[in-house]
Amino acid sequence: MYGFFDNAQRVLKLSHVLLIGGLVMLIVGIVFAYWLDAHLRLAQLVGAHALTILGPTAIKIGYVMRLLSCNRLRLATGSAA
Repeated sequence: MYGFFDNAQRVLKLSHVLLIGGLVMLIVGIVFAYWLDAHLRLAQLVGAHALTILGPTAIKIGYVMRLLSCNRLRLATGSAA
């Protein structure tokens, strides 16, 4: 598993997936939890509110992964100032 994170290019691709996935989860959660809440059952409403928490969490993790992989790629090319 650690070998997967040794490749900075692969981590950068995964960070893009997390950023986009987190944004989608956040938007879907907001739409269901606040605009369509009258049409949902309680379990579905709880799930929609969970998406409004999990979406930003995925965005934050993806952003940190992006920063780390960009830094590793910059250091690998030798263009560090």
